[in-house]
Amino acid sequence: QVLLVESGGGVVQAGGSLRLSCAASGRTFSNYAMGWFRQAPGKEREFVAGIRWNSGNEYYADAVKGRFTISRDNAKNVVYLQMNSLKPEDTAAYYCAAAKYGEFLYGTSWYLLRSYDYWGQGTQVTVSS
Repeated sequence: QVLLVESGGGVVQAGGSLRLSCAASGRTFSNYAMGWFRQAPGKEREFVAGIRWNSGNEYYADAVKGRFTISRDNAKNVVYLQMNSLKPEDTAAYYCAAAKYGEFLYGTSWYLLRSYDYWGQGTQVTVSS
């Protein structure tokens, strides 16, 4: 059973930084892709960033390009989301997700919730103005 556990959320002032972690267990993730999504109150869950576990190829939503960086630690089975220059509109619950067929994710398929097979419980990020 795949288990994804997020951590690192909190309250930060605008312009500040946070690093989220997603600890993955229960499977070998070499062919997987990992994604970070977020959901603000009253809004749909949206893609933030993704990474292929094998190659390390990264993908970002336009709203976070240049501010957020996704990375992974193969030895620890942890995926990170470094968030810099945070804005109040980044306030949301952030979720980690794993896609079994990560090698087949291209273009818009990264953004689709149905591309991902496993989800974490989420961690709250609040950015104050």
